[in-house]
Amino acid sequence: QVQLVETGGGLVQAGGSLRLSCAASRSIDIINPMAWFRQAPGQERELVARITNSGSTTYVDSVKGRFTISRDNAKNTVYLQMNSLKPEDTAIYYCYTFYYQGYWGQGTQVTVSS
Repeated sequence: QVQLVETGGGLVQAGGSLRLSCAASRSIDIINPMAWFRQAPGQERELVARITNSGSTTYVDSVKGRFTISRDNAKNTVYLQMNSLKPEDTAIYYCYTFYYQGYWGQGTQVTVSS
């Protein structure tokens, strides 16, 4: 089993930055991939960014150039650096991984005020 714990959410003004962290309960260098999803009120959960254990990344178009996903295998942690935040980025952000089965974190709220 894998437990994922997200931290770093909060309230920020438009144009600001936040860094989310996702700490895994076991070594992530054998877990492939790690990802961040988000879910806004009344909307479906969407994939925001994904990173493989080789460091290959993909992003949803709406965050390209603003968000950066990275991983520190030594700390069993994945990060999401979010810059130039917009009100439409407001959502609960979830960490996800697949290791024989899917695992979700509990989520962290990100609120961007205009």
